[in-house]
Amino acid sequence: MILLSPVDLTIAASLILILALIAWFIGVGLHRQILFAALRTTVQLLLLGFVLKILFDLSNPLLILAMTVFMLLVGGREIFARQKKTFRGVWGFGIGTSSMFISSFTVTLFTLIVVINVHPWYAPQYLIPLLGMILGNTMNGISIALDNLTRTAWDQREMIEQRLLLGFDKKAAILLIKKESTRAGLIPLINSMSTAGIVSLPGMMTGQILAGSPPIEAVKYQILIMFMIASGTGFGIITALWIASNRLFDDRDRLRLDRLISRE
Repeated sequence: MILLSPVDLTIAASLILILALIAWFIGVGLHRQILFAALRTTVQLLLLGFVLKILFDLSNPLLILAMTVFMLLVGGREIFARQKKTFRGVWGFGIGTSSMFISSFTVTLFTLIVVINVHPWYAPQYLIPLLGMILGNTMNGISIALDNLTRTAWDQREMIEQRLLLGFDKKAAILLIKKESTRAGLIPLINSMSTAGIVSLPGMMTGQILAGSPPIEAVKYQILIMFMIASGTGFGIITALWIASNRLFDDRDRLRLDRLISRE
């Protein structure tokens, strides 16, 4: 593996600087966001590198648990922050976080214990990277699906109430919106799976190949990861939409949009 020096990274960073200058020159107005995002990426990944080194050296279950909980909470906060219409109180944060926990942790543990058969199953060099990839993709899928559900329910509230007046129960009244929200959340994932190996080379496989792993072994791990991501994201979206759609109605099947707040 060819090691990268600080000079190499500085040269790569110059491309970001050029992009920010172009954005400023043409008046897009995103130059500061680009620079800030690049700075955040650098700081966060460097900190992660130091933290992972400590976790790998100590392999302490409590520290590993703390790391996974921190990752989950940050992901839940990001889901909450991306919603234009979100639920009031703890529900706004809890729906995305609990759905992500149920799906991502279940899929990760299944993969570690049954598929890869890691000993111990909480080995940080396997658990943290795998969980991180699944959490990140599940977070994106749940964010899109929940945002689509709440915004569409708000925009089509009259149609939902008309269905309720016609005798539909709450499940039937919002069924079409749930289907479209599920589809919206899964489309990016389906696109990435459909074009993998043809249009794009997934990141994990590319990293392993650059690190010197045999291409076939890198491909096998990438297939495993994509199946994990797909199942985790799908389960997470279904769980989140089930909780959220039920929260939009009360026990008497009345639409309760007062449980939402606008963040636009």
